[in-house]
Amino acid sequence: METLKISSRMSLVQNQILPLNIKPYPLIHNSRILGIYSNKGRTFSITLTCKLNTVKGKKPSKEKNRISVPGSDGVAPPVVESEEGSVGNGGRKVEETKNGVVGFGLLKKLPRKVLGILSNLPLAIAEMFAVAALMALGTFIDQGEAPDYYFQKFPEDHPPLGFFSWRWVLTLGFDHMFSSPVFLGLLALLGASLMACTYTTQIPLVKVARRWSFLQSTETIRKQEYADTLPRASVKDLGVVLMGDGYEVFSKGPALYAFKGLAGRFAPIGVHISLLLIMSGGTLSAVGSFRGAVTVPQGLNFVAGDVLAPSGFLSTPSDAFSTEIHVNRFSMDYYDSGEVSQFHTDLSLFDLNGKEVMRKTISVNDPLRYGGITIYQTDWSISALQVLKDDEGPFNLAMAPLQLNGGDKKLFGTFLPVADDNSPNVKGISMLARDLQSVILYDKEGKFAGVRRPNSNLPIEIDGIKIVIADAIGSSGLDLKTDPGVPVVYAGFGALMLTTCISYLSHTQLWALQDGTSVVVGGKTNRAKGEFPDTMNRLLDQVPELVESFSPEEPDTLGGF
Repeated sequence: METLKISSRMSLVQNQILPLNIKPYPLIHNSRILGIYSNKGRTFSITLTCKLNTVKGKKPSKEKNRISVPGSDGVAPPVVESEEGSVGNGGRKVEETKNGVVGFGLLKKLPRKVLGILSNLPLAIAEMFAVAALMALGTFIDQGEAPDYYFQKFPEDHPPLGFFSWRWVLTLGFDHMFSSPVFLGLLALLGASLMACTYTTQIPLVKVARRWSFLQSTETIRKQEYADTLPRASVKDLGVVLMGDGYEVFSKGPALYAFKGLAGRFAPIGVHISLLLIMSGGTLSAVGSFRGAVTVPQGLNFVAGDVLAPSGFLSTPSDAFSTEIHVNRFSMDYYDSGEVSQFHTDLSLFDLNGKEVMRKTISVNDPLRYGGITIYQTDWSISALQVLKDDEGPFNLAMAPLQLNGGDKKLFGTFLPVADDNSPNVKGISMLARDLQSVILYDKEGKFAGVRRPNSNLPIEIDGIKIVIADAIGSSGLDLKTDPGVPVVYAGFGALMLTTCISYLSHTQLWALQDGTSVVVGGKTNRAKGEFPDTMNRLLDQVPELVESFSPEEPDTLGGF
């Protein structure tokens, strides 16, 4: 075997290797090469050592670095030096010019400026007040009414506040406040402020709080919010006492660091996330739900999709919209005074094949939920009276609601015509009902004739006509909605209550340093600052005091034989 030693610059090495059909790999400057190569019984040996530049004041390491020639087993591609002096992989050049650095710096500064503006506390407070003002305005303006209603409610000739006419309501979308672009835009801005505050303030605080560091100077420890000195004590005994009180304790030589209540530092982040969940759920409810209301007489049915109307651009119907809902029975409960206390509706749900998939009797505060659709019991009315006239019938007389002067009382009425050839005006028997319990009857002159209960089968004769009130048919007032944001809002409120309680936990940090036989202790906390000194004094009183042990000198003794 022949061995050839080569020592040269990089360019010379490349020129020597190229004739041997070895792909050149530019290496680090100031390198020396010694190699081995075998071809047709001849062997050429190559090894490589590198001389690396070091920082002034530091000696280069004497440890040998081995660099293998590419193409051997298990070896990664080499580091390649580009012409500009930058280092890259696979021969790819990374160019750094002054213009490129300046442009990258501007791109980095732009988000920071935006984050700084969004995380501004006065701006966030102003956003919250603006959202609250719009919510209050949304309760003042009736939502979801027809345009004619706002024309009359907010006329241009006498607008409220001197300027707030129907044009403001309809142009800004205040007739649907909680899905209007103004309200949703403010919510988005407030959410961006919360995220910016979390990113720029709360997360860095948590990162700092998680770092445990030791203070090596007694002067630094004495500058803390609380500081004290234990004259004869051991820092190890202090660590045992702190661990017993729930502190996480770290020690390094004579120094000690301890903390507890780190969860309190995470709580503000949890509060911000909870608020974001609540706002996200509310926004999803505003732009992705369906709502509708219907009053259905007993015995009739309707299709859910015919009642539900989309509330926003994210509203997507589901398969449950084809469900047919049948009102089996409507009933009412009463107080002893005769006032209505509760009303119930027995509902049956059928699929497209006519199969009953669910049945439930709903009432106020006890809705029915199926396939993402919630059906609420919200109102009632009387749709018709079934009347027997001279044993003929029954006839269904439609009941109409009557307006009363003030109050929230309900009154329904109907009219049974009575033929009179001598009278040019149509006259008849009037019937009034306040609920399903009783019906008041008046003759054709408007005089009181009597009271009858439905289903009593007790006849009454008025103007020579025998009348029997066979039944009073009630109507159920139902509200239907699909709201995908409800689970998100509930989760947000649950997390908000939990994180708010956690935020009251104090994050306490303590440092201690053994200074001879004394221990210098200092600490700080973010809450309960008034109680912190008393708590620390109680803990430090538990640290045992070191007592010097003296062995008394024994008197000299004489031994004898």
